[in-house]
Amino acid sequence: MAYKTILFEKQDNIGICTLNRPERLNAMSLEFVEELRDCFAKLSNDLETRVVILRGAGRAFCAGLDLKEPLKATSESNLGEVQYHYHKVQQAFADSVTKMRHAPQPIIGAIRGPAAGGGFSLALACDVRIAGESTRFNAAFIRIGLSGGDLGSSYFLPRLIGLSRAAEYLFTGRFLDAATAERIGLVSQVVADEKVDLVALQLAKEMLQNSPFGLRMTKEVLNFNIDAPSLESALHLENRTQVICGLTEDAKEGPQAFVEKRTPLYRDH
Repeated sequence: MAYKTILFEKQDNIGICTLNRPERLNAMSLEFVEELRDCFAKLSNDLETRVVILRGAGRAFCAGLDLKEPLKATSESNLGEVQYHYHKVQQAFADSVTKMRHAPQPIIGAIRGPAAGGGFSLALACDVRIAGESTRFNAAFIRIGLSGGDLGSSYFLPRLIGLSRAAEYLFTGRFLDAATAERIGLVSQVVADEKVDLVALQLAKEMLQNSPFGLRMTKEVLNFNIDAPSLESALHLENRTQVICGLTEDAKEGPQAFVEKRTPLYRDH
């Protein structure tokens, strides 16, 4: 599939997905989310790409829904058809976030400028967020007559910053600047805008030093255990994962390289 609104390239084992509508501040059209969904769906079976960086072209990460490209229904005369159409469109948008979370690669968000509405949700769906000093987050939906919860924002945000703070931002649509985001744990670090991509790339390379299979299993454990009903359930999944990883050649290579004081040569995917 040839993409028009995003770019995807590889640097060694790092995939770089660029939201590429800079003239619209990378705002989300239906074509945009369909391409993003396709990109992350393909990553599920891509063993060579071990870490993904998600970034925006130009001065914004993603300004949310493109309000200048209305998602018209096939018919405005029949309420049932209109509802069905908008449900399909909403599901397509939501599925782009689902595909991100199902991708086995850690996803690093390299964020600068606005990350609003759906763009906020894309940032939240990343595993790690590096923010530039110009970064501004907000759940813009509430300010245009919609619910503050959209594309996973009501799921991710309370888990990242707590229910009270999440409610404050979802109820008001208030902007959250980079410094505050770092203080409350929404982003890992804030750097100068021109260094965001470099810092994200350095972090991706640090992740690549570890076993490919172990990296994938760690993301799987994190995804499941964020909602684990008990400590016992979490430990059960960790035990299962460690046994599986322990049967790989990389589990032999890691300790051997440590003893020999050399860099491990990991091969398992």
